Amino acid sequence: MGMIDFKRPDGSTCKGYLAEAGKGKPGIVVIQEWWGLNDQIKRVADRFAAVGYNALAPDLYKGRVTQKPDEANHLMTGLDFVGASDQDIAGAVKHLAGISGKVGVMGFCMGGALTIAACARVPGIACGVPYYGVPPAQLADPAKITVPLQGHFANKDDWCTPQVVDEFEKAMIQAGSKPEFYRYDAAHAFFKDDGAAYDATAAKQAWERTLAFLSKHL
Repeated sequence: MGMIDFKRPDGSTCKGYLAEAGKGKPGIVVIQEWWGLNDQIKRVADRFAAVGYNALAPDLYKGRVTQKPDEANHLMTGLDFVGASDQDIAGAVKHLAGISGKVGVMGFCMGGALTIAACARVPGIACGVPYYGVPPAQLADPAKITVPLQGHFANKDDWCTPQVVDEFEKAMIQAGSKPEFYRYDAAHAFFKDDGAAYDATAAKQAWERTLAFLSKHL
């Protein structure tokens, strides 16, 4: 468990937090929220390792972490989403593929949106599990997502609103996909166990559904 360097497709390196379960175990890329690669995201990676997954959380902000919403918004707005998807996440997928079996991708908030983007853009991903995040259509064409997708969304969410989720689900279904979307009577970031919106019941149910889904597809 600890920070590593891994290669991006363009040959440069990215740092990430790796929690290992063992050679040949399935892999999962864990994508940060807009706060950065903080302790909570590392704990999620550790939780995956504890149940048998090699988990790698790429550091998309290159070492920057914040607890201030204004700063988080600034960091997220300044992020090259295409680069994050096609380079950092693609590199993480490839790195995990070298030590694991199949590789899935999951993430929260900004990381949820990037999970869907990666499923549309990055080869080698077996499945995706976004939590309360949907990317704009120009970043991720719903028709390009052919892998199994299980989404976890909040009904009381003014960032990734129920309307946005419904429209994206409809677009995927029209493109011939069968996404498995769950909605919780909770607020945005209900899974973040050190945040004000944490909902223990919704978080537990989402985690159990996530593990069942991953065990089926990885």
